Amino acid sequence: MISRLDLRGSALSDLGPRGLRDVLPRAEYDVADALEAVRPICEAVRDRGATALREFGERFDGVAPTRLRVPPEVLAAALEALDPEVRAALEESIRRARLVHADQMPREHVTTVTRGGTVAQRWIPVERVGLYVPGGLAVYPSSVVMNVVPAQEAGVSALAVASPPQRDNTGVFAGYPHPTVLGACALLGVDEVYAVGGAQAVAMFAYGAREENGESVCEPVDLVTGPGNVYVASAKRLLRGVIGIDAEAGPTEIAILADDSAGPAHVAADLVSQAEHDTLAASVLVTDSEEFAARVEEALEAQVARTKHHERVLAALGGRQSAIVLVDDLDAGQRVVDAYGAEHLEIQTRDAATRARTIRNAGAIFVGSHSPVSLGDYAAGSNHVLPTSGSAAFSSGLSVYAFLRSVQVVEYDAAALAEIGPRVVALSHAEDLPGHGDAILARSESDLGAPAGASRPGAPR
Repeated sequence: MISRLDLRGSALSDLGPRGLRDVLPRAEYDVADALEAVRPICEAVRDRGATALREFGERFDGVAPTRLRVPPEVLAAALEALDPEVRAALEESIRRARLVHADQMPREHVTTVTRGGTVAQRWIPVERVGLYVPGGLAVYPSSVVMNVVPAQEAGVSALAVASPPQRDNTGVFAGYPHPTVLGACALLGVDEVYAVGGAQAVAMFAYGAREENGESVCEPVDLVTGPGNVYVASAKRLLRGVIGIDAEAGPTEIAILADDSAGPAHVAADLVSQAEHDTLAASVLVTDSEEFAARVEEALEAQVARTKHHERVLAALGGRQSAIVLVDDLDAGQRVVDAYGAEHLEIQTRDAATRARTIRNAGAIFVGSHSPVSLGDYAAGSNHVLPTSGSAAFSSGLSVYAFLRSVQVVEYDAAALAEIGPRVVALSHAEDLPGHGDAILARSESDLGAPAGASRPGAPR
């Protein structure tokens, strides 16, 4: 069902970080390969707007929405139709996410560099963002929460959500995204929602969309966030620069560092929970106990047999991206998980809390046996939009920072400029950019203690 990778003995010590990363299990997933398929889609949306969006909806989702923007009455109906238990769960998820993301907000500060000279750091929210919510094998109202809450807490003034129309929808919801997704949008006060999925949704956000008569359907955004399939990730790469993006999300993944103090049934359940996302989902266990590995394998056999999405889970666990990795000790195991840079990292060891503080590369770290990844997916208060495919080594999960821009504000008075002016002039000479020095001297050459025309070596005095 799930393969083993034995890195005990010299197998691990002979590998550097890059070599170790190369031997660890990972899904075959190349965003670049999808670019040529995505390019004409994006160009069609740019050139033909709403007409192209409807065509792609029919082609890829089996639905050609009459109205691309979900009407207010449909959002209201979705909110009314929410199962009370689901609504209560969403409300609690939103409450906890707001607590965490509100605390992330950076404070503006002013640094006095010298008397009369300050540099202030301001944080300004992005004006308009597009939030993508996938809608393939599963329904993701949780992704609505994870995208919308940090944007709202950051102070973004205009939010638009796009999610694929669902061909199985009936009645008032026919031609629109899943009603639970719509209900989550309504619960959060988001009234601009589009029945558009895939690469075409990213293109719509980047270029905007109009009807043939010129009527605006969707105005362009400044930033697009949210997970999606390889085509969504490729469209983000293609259009980066036209829009800002959060990340290029790959297949979801979990790594679990565990010793024999962990519960085999707990670990197996967490591996299964990740595998049910899709057939490319990665489930990796790293352990120093061969006996524990065998007990997890036994637990997997029993749990996979009775899980709802049996075939999908079996394919993911049996894929090249999933494995049980055997190591000599937990220090070696930590080297492995740091090299892997998992989207989700669980640590179920006797020293879990201590070890978690020394991990360098992970999108989110779940400490101890009572902090499973599924808690973070829904209601821990953390964000579940996280870096994948090893990119946790250089990028972060979604937070308020994704929706903020840092702007430095420089303010010097005449005396402060006079004090530093000669040093600026000297550096301008060193870089052979004398005009830079002249811009300083032009303010008040007498204040800077330099005679007129002195910014260029050899200038007449």
